Amino acid sequence: MITLPVLALLAFASYRATQLAVHDTILDPVRDRIHAWHERRPDSAVRTAVISLISCVYCMGWWISGALLATYLLTAGRFHGVPLLIHGVEWLAVAGAGVILNRADDTMGRLG
Repeated sequence: MITLPVLALLAFASYRATQLAVHDTILDPVRDRIHAWHERRPDSAVRTAVISLISCVYCMGWWISGALLATYLLTAGRFHGVPLLIHGVEWLAVAGAGVILNRADDTMGRLG
């Protein structure tokens, strides 16, 4: 099981990576290409799902937090020997903490 400091670190990393993937201008060219790809076949369910995924901080945050958690657990040698259910709860915790940070950022952005 991960510790609270590790949870906090992974949550901050998840928040930042989600902001990068969904909002930051550095990835605008990639998102523009994906939108152009979708516009060529707007009736495609797969392409619409991809657009929904890359536009949603909750959707991207979920998958990014899972990737970050898995990377941490595997590189730190903490994946094996722990029930998968525990890793699922850790994933929920990291994703939830990342979402709280995204919500706080969105709220502060509207106030300022």
